[in-house]
Amino acid sequence: MPTPRSIASLSLGFGLVSIPVRLYTATESSAAIHFNLLSKEGTRVKQQYVSALNPKKVIPRAEMVKGYEFDTDRFVIFQPDELKALEDGASHLIDIVAFIPADAVDPIYYDKPYFLAPDKRGGKPYNLLKKAMLTSGRCALAKWAWKSKQYVVQVRAQEDGLVLQQLLYAQEVRSIQDLGIEKLEPSAAELKLALQLIDQISQDSYDPTMFEDEEQKRILAAIDAKIAGQEIVATEHPEDGESSGQVIDLTQMLMASLDRKGGGAHKPRTMPAKGSQVVTPIRKPIAKAKRAPKAAAKAAAPVPRTRMKK
Repeated sequence: MPTPRSIASLSLGFGLVSIPVRLYTATESSAAIHFNLLSKEGTRVKQQYVSALNPKKVIPRAEMVKGYEFDTDRFVIFQPDELKALEDGASHLIDIVAFIPADAVDPIYYDKPYFLAPDKRGGKPYNLLKKAMLTSGRCALAKWAWKSKQYVVQVRAQEDGLVLQQLLYAQEVRSIQDLGIEKLEPSAAELKLALQLIDQISQDSYDPTMFEDEEQKRILAAIDAKIAGQEIVATEHPEDGESSGQVIDLTQMLMASLDRKGGGAHKPRTMPAKGSQVVTPIRKPIAKAKRAPKAAAKAAAPVPRTRMKK
């Protein structure tokens, strides 16, 4: 990733103490693969805006203004200097209004994250606030105006520094209760098997480096193949056409999952009951192909004499 660059100089209000900080973006989206729009002849195309009343009339960007539709086809127009005045209302103060338990905010309210680093002469109060929050097990809720919008933000402490997390407002988050999800109690046997499976594949922490964007790798490989003059053939996914209305023997499927995890790759998979829906991973043919020669070699190997005596 490129060297982090500060995007704003702010002040973090902690009681009567004002901590000078610098704001940095915490995520990088440049890894996304973008395709360009081209004509069938392979030349670039450009986007143009036309008048809704006269589609043949192209409107240059220099002649465009922004407006708000307050009624059907009725607008109030804002000039560039008026829009700039709205942004100038942004505050450079992140005003802490409360401290709450560190895990009190449901992650569903999380929006964009930023890093906060101390600015000149801000090192001591910055580290004091970080240490106090880590010791108390609390995070801060604050108000912050940025780019003509008022935000509620969470400031949480990590050992390496402070993270500013923009939060969504209540009206921006839908309620899962609106889905009317049916609540069904599992049997004791099903719950026991599910807990065993959870225990079997549990980890003590999250390591983001153990995952990589396999979809991006697949697309980049396809791009390289196209550059080399190869034809791209669509991959078939048989499960896409399967019906989801089949009855699943949940107990049998949990037992099959436990057998697969506990027995290793060489152990035959337990088959579900007749009529049950089969759920098997099929998106990694390359990995299976690599395992196949080992299995074949093992099957062709001579049987030890000790086993023959038995």
